Amino acid sequence: MATVRRFDHGSRVPGWDQSVDLSKDPAVVPDPASTPVPEDLRVKIEDAVRRYPDVRSASIPALHVAQDHHGWCSPTAIEQAACVMRLTPAYLASVATFYDMFETVPKGEHTVYVCTNISCSLRGGDQIYEAMLSAGGDDPSFNIRSFECLGACDIAPMASVNGTYVGPLSEADCQTIVEDLKAGRTPLDAKQIRHRLKATSLSAEGAPAVGGVDVASGPSASGNDTAGDKDM
Repeated sequence: MATVRRFDHGSRVPGWDQSVDLSKDPAVVPDPASTPVPEDLRVKIEDAVRRYPDVRSASIPALHVAQDHHGWCSPTAIEQAACVMRLTPAYLASVATFYDMFETVPKGEHTVYVCTNISCSLRGGDQIYEAMLSAGGDDPSFNIRSFECLGACDIAPMASVNGTYVGPLSEADCQTIVEDLKAGRTPLDAKQIRHRLKATSLSAEGAPAVGGVDVASGPSASGNDTAGDKDM
């Protein structure tokens, strides 16, 4: 059985040992007069804020916008988002450090999240994570991390590659993913989730395989995944 890598504090989730810095001054809302915000970033954050009745509800989409603009949730990115939203940087930092999809340290160009939660772990997710680290972990252009759940148990073990879900994965696929990304190719195109058939697209119960792919495949699939009578 593969050994699960953990941080010094015992968890495989970073940041649990980082306490609040009480030596800093109390948090304040950034002053727009002294906090320059790129206009395109301001417009996108304001658009996100308009979609919610409470400005705090827009924290996650605003941080996504700031991260896309700066490459990571840097102190500057968080301060600029806080300035537009009229919140303290501390509030947005608390959100950014809670969710795995936000990077609070500089990261490589390519982000690979390998799911290591229960469904993927039982099907070899930890070994996939180790194989991915072996394939690209030493390359600074790759940001490879384990992820607690990506919500795609039907293609376990799986990973998110620059936001695209791929799976089920074998250990050999990890090297292919790294080579595809370095060459500028679509990563592991044949196993991308976009190729999987949807139940709503099936015409009848017991529809045949299309393109060599079963209409209901994967570890969690059943006859109820297709059109027709259900065993309820």
